[in-house]
Amino acid sequence: MAPVRLPRVGVLLPLLRLWPWLLVLLALVAVRLSKGSGVTDVYGLLSRPFWPGSAQQEWIRAAERLGDQARLDQLERENRRLRGLLELPAAEGRQLQVAVISREPGGWWQQLVLGKGSLQGIGVGDAVVAPGGLIGLVASTTPTTSTVRLLSDPSSRVGVWVGRSRHHGLLTGLGTGRPLLRFLEKDPDVRPGDVIFSSPASTLVPPNLPVGVIQRINLDADPAPEALVQLSAPADAVDWVQVLLP
Repeated sequence: MAPVRLPRVGVLLPLLRLWPWLLVLLALVAVRLSKGSGVTDVYGLLSRPFWPGSAQQEWIRAAERLGDQARLDQLERENRRLRGLLELPAAEGRQLQVAVISREPGGWWQQLVLGKGSLQGIGVGDAVVAPGGLIGLVASTTPTTSTVRLLSDPSSRVGVWVGRSRHHGLLTGLGTGRPLLRFLEKDPDVRPGDVIFSSPASTLVPPNLPVGVIQRINLDADPAPEALVQLSAPADAVDWVQVLLP
């Protein structure tokens, strides 16, 4: 049996010197074939501890709020410009911040009393809004107080329309937190979740104030469909309101 010859060390040395370059070449080929996805994954794992923390996230949210407010301001300016071109009345006048000073337990869904009155310019019929939207109209005033008839009062009647489909209706209070919306058309094209606003055709309140969200629809009601509306402003919990002065 012939003896096995081992390679000479001198022959292996060039190969040993080349293996780091071979590894680099193989890595470049792998990156080329994977289109860099592996490098991206590695970078993501290494940089994860430096991703935005709570402070950076708050900055991002603040920037988003700033952008939203800027867009809202632009839309309001455009709305005022278009209303001016159409010679329509302004959506609202001066806003007066007023505290809620009294509520009657027996009329919790009917009215509330404000701590300012005619001396501050508040008049009968002025619209009253709270965080979330319209809650009612001023029903009576004294020099220092005002009584607000809430949208949930059974004697309340306010013209509204559906923001998505632009169909109009009359919102009537039922003495609860969900007033009844009676549509003016047989086919109002509405569905639960639609937001309703004060109608531009209404002479009682400024147009396009948020009012509530449609909860349940009765398409078989006579003479036209009806819907229960969840008011967007929590009238039963507000402490401060804004009176829209003409």
